[in-house]
Amino acid sequence: MSPTRRSARRPLARRRVPRAAALALLLVSATACSADEWSRGGLPGAITKQAETVQNLWNGSWIAALATGVVVWGLILWSVAFHRKKKNSKDELPPQVRYNLPIEILYTVVPIIMVGVFFYFTARDQNYVNAMTGQAPVKVKVEGFQWSWRFTTDYNGKKVEVVGKPVSDYTQGPQLVLPVNQKVEFDLVSPDVIHSFWVPAFHFKRDVIPGVENKFEVDTLNKPAVYAGRCAELCGTDHSRMLFNVKLVPQAEFDQYIASQAGAQ
Repeated sequence: MSPTRRSARRPLARRRVPRAAALALLLVSATACSADEWSRGGLPGAITKQAETVQNLWNGSWIAALATGVVVWGLILWSVAFHRKKKNSKDELPPQVRYNLPIEILYTVVPIIMVGVFFYFTARDQNYVNAMTGQAPVKVKVEGFQWSWRFTTDYNGKKVEVVGKPVSDYTQGPQLVLPVNQKVEFDLVSPDVIHSFWVPAFHFKRDVIPGVENKFEVDTLNKPAVYAGRCAELCGTDHSRMLFNVKLVPQAEFDQYIASQAGAQ
């Protein structure tokens, strides 16, 4: 092999090394997630029945989107493979096909059906997530203020109030204790600016607006643990420090908590 050819191949080989390394890094990153994380599509684990509904809608949306993508990519690759210009052909366009009525009906009707189905499931699940029964045994008044939270839990006529302050770690913020397997009603109020009450494990957030009393209900699952919460609306200087946590506990522990803390603040 001549020196000229060797020198020409060296830059090409050098370019391939970073590309191969980047591909290897991508593959390692893609396989770092567990099967459970992949099944959730990047969402945190659900801790309410409403969150499970949102999770199912999310998964279904991704499946539909990927199925559509596979069909579109397949058609593109098929066109590239079987309708490319032949090596020995002249500079003439391939045969042009116009006004194929069955195909035009297909690519008009199918998207309409897909959008209709997606709209139906979205509206159905949205109605379920927003439903209010007014019969929740546990009621929590959530007051978002610059820049922390006040939680007032009302259960069997006893009230427990927790007031927080700006913190840098959600574990140090005010803690909202809730029982597992119970329906909980949240009443959201604010005395100053718009905040947003967000517990990622709820797969749900709702704005806390001055002069507006927003409400929602959840049915907690039997998953005792401590979960992060934060404000999701830019509300001022210490917005990033409006952190809190939600602790799900067994019913017996919740009863003991209410009995020991009621009126203590």
